[in-house]
Amino acid sequence: MKTFIELKLFLNEKSLYLNTDLSDSTKIEGLASLENANKNHISFFHNIKYLPYLNKTKAKACFINKKYKNYLPKNCVPIIVDNVYETFAYSTNFFHIIETSINNTFLNSSLKNSFIDSNSKIDLEVQLGRFTVIKSNSHIKKNVIIKDNSVIGPNVYIDKNSIIESGCIISNAVIGKNCKIESGTVIGDSGFGFTEKNKIEIQHIGNVKIGNNVSIGSNSTIDRAALDSTILGDYVRIDNLVQIAHNVKIGNNTIIAAQSGIAGSTHIGNNCKLGGQVGIAGHLKIGNNVIIAAKSGVTKNIDSNSIIAGFPAINIKSWKKSIIKLYKDLK
Repeated sequence: MKTFIELKLFLNEKSLYLNTDLSDSTKIEGLASLENANKNHISFFHNIKYLPYLNKTKAKACFINKKYKNYLPKNCVPIIVDNVYETFAYSTNFFHIIETSINNTFLNSSLKNSFIDSNSKIDLEVQLGRFTVIKSNSHIKKNVIIKDNSVIGPNVYIDKNSIIESGCIISNAVIGKNCKIESGTVIGDSGFGFTEKNKIEIQHIGNVKIGNNVSIGSNSTIDRAALDSTILGDYVRIDNLVQIAHNVKIGNNTIIAAQSGIAGSTHIGNNCKLGGQVGIAGHLKIGNNVIIAAKSGVTKNIDSNSIIAGFPAINIKSWKKSIIKLYKDLK
């Protein structure tokens, strides 16, 4: 357990300030939902649909907006914050840090089960899991964690504090600071390219460049470029089972949900949001701040600040009108 003052100081460092009567010395086991919290947990309330659970929670305390604090039972101390969900998000990182701190004993004992090419460089305080392979011309920077059965290289640079989960295969790639690559992901393999008539393979000799603070979900694939770079900007979030083809460029802060696929050489701007199972054709330009509804098929360029849906994807208001008309006609 940790004391509340430790969590409070951690959140203060993130410019999040708490207004509460909870004692600094209070022992905190961790975070839990309103329904499942016990007397040693902190919970959070950020969505009105969970209001029925609020006055029944057994949590020690709750991150909450001031206007809802009177709904809490007497056993639960309100922790008033301006942004509940952001405070919750940072708090998960506080407790996660405790669980995943580097174990140097494990680092030293695992090297005998790993292979590191003589032309690669491993900085200090790198954790390698069992049966990890580091191939030629690779550089792993300080505080990187690479878990069991991953293959890194050739031609890979992984910057400080990034985490590569088990079973990843990464080649021909530059990965920035503070990135998280989930299990089973493949980055830097050849793209899908050949002449249509004779099936002559196009050899992809470019690479993948991933910015800082990027998260990539399990079993996703990011293909290397044919000549230049497939690029993901800073703070990009990729869900599980996403396919990003060769020469694609994705701007900063863009979010892509599961089972989406982006064909080759398409450029997606900053701050975009793609719902699950979105498909985007190749060689398109998607502007900044675009929202694409789940299961949409994008076949043309999209202007910035658009919200689109359907197949072929159109303005979401027009799409909704067409769906309403279709159902009326079917009756």
